[in-house]
Amino acid sequence: MRNRIQGKQLNRDSEHRRAMLRNLAAGLFEHGQIETTMPKAKAVQPFIEKIITIAKKGGLHARRQIEQRLNDRKIHAWVADSNVPDSCKDNPWFDLPAASDIEFNRYGELRKAPRLVQHVMTAVADRFRDRDGGYTRVVRTGRHRLGDGGDIVILQLVGEEEGTQIGGGTSSRRRQADRRTAFAASLRKGGAVAEEAVIEDAGVEEAEAEVAADEATEEAAATDAPDIQKGAEAAAESDEDTAEADDEKKSDE
Repeated sequence: MRNRIQGKQLNRDSEHRRAMLRNLAAGLFEHGQIETTMPKAKAVQPFIEKIITIAKKGGLHARRQIEQRLNDRKIHAWVADSNVPDSCKDNPWFDLPAASDIEFNRYGELRKAPRLVQHVMTAVADRFRDRDGGYTRVVRTGRHRLGDGGDIVILQLVGEEEGTQIGGGTSSRRRQADRRTAFAASLRKGGAVAEEAVIEDAGVEEAEAEVAADEATEEAAATDAPDIQKGAEAAAESDEDTAEADDEKKSDE
């Protein structure tokens, strides 16, 4: 029974486990992201969350609490190290220190550099000032460690979700969801086009019906015109005959 045993043991004693969590947290605060295994990432997440919450409070007491949890050290030495390639020096998570903030002695030993606790109190705390918890996330890489086959993941601080996905690959569920979304969009677009086509056809049919009605009216008018003219002539002749008959009666009298 795991009575009064809290958290994962990770097959280490308490001192080794505490040192490992401190080193993982320090690496994450310095570089913005670290590569480790899934059990270690899940074990160190609560440890990092508590440190960031304390740093957001500010003050001397918070600084002393962080110093109890982290081993203060000089950081960002890799920025000025000539042995580190330039591609590895691009840190999108924090503003890199100026070259004047890092100094080496004539033997190549680091003499001056920013401190880890100060970095956590300023850069990290200011980054998550308006965020209530959930400062880290785990990204699966799909790779496995040689030997035991443990899942390799990337533990990173949130805030750069617009960047490229570190995993590099797309899952089958994501591909299927993208296909469904594209298909629904095509259906909506096709329905809109069909509706516009129906409206255009209806307008054309109405116009054609109006033209046909006008033509039929003109044809009917043209057909009835001779009959109307004949009727008018017949009426005029009958009026003339009536007038002549009246004149004859008057002359007989």
